[in-house]
Amino acid sequence: MSPIQSLIKELADKHGRSRESLLPVMQGVVEQENYLSEYSMVEIAREMDLPAAEVYGTATFYSFLEVKKMGKYIIRMCKTITCAMKGKSQVLFAIQDMLKIKVGETSADGRFSLLETNCLGLCHKAPAMLINHDIYTDLTPEKVREILTEYMSK
Repeated sequence: MSPIQSLIKELADKHGRSRESLLPVMQGVVEQENYLSEYSMVEIAREMDLPAAEVYGTATFYSFLEVKKMGKYIIRMCKTITCAMKGKSQVLFAIQDMLKIKVGETSADGRFSLLETNCLGLCHKAPAMLINHDIYTDLTPEKVREILTEYMSK
């Protein structure tokens, strides 16, 4: 049994194998692997006795379930109108310039992936972003450079 098969079996044992358990199982895989590979989605379908198309459809519907390999640090920049009105474009440009990647890309060293996402629920502190599970608000180009410098040194 492969490590991913063991993980999926463990998650299914914990959460159950019904359709309602699909999301927690997928989230558990993403927590460990940083994304859902094609192989892991097929294994989830097999373990839970669900159609692979249903697993894939669920994975591609939710923005926090990535289906391509991501960097160690996933930067999710809010793309709402509130963030845009408060300087998101300048912050995003600073990130892209510093990491030499565009939205949807992963840095050459595999450490950073940059994504835009819908509302993070932090409009009162816009612009906002997440790096993995860490929240950053009231961003400016200078502030985001400081934040990324810290992550680069980890």
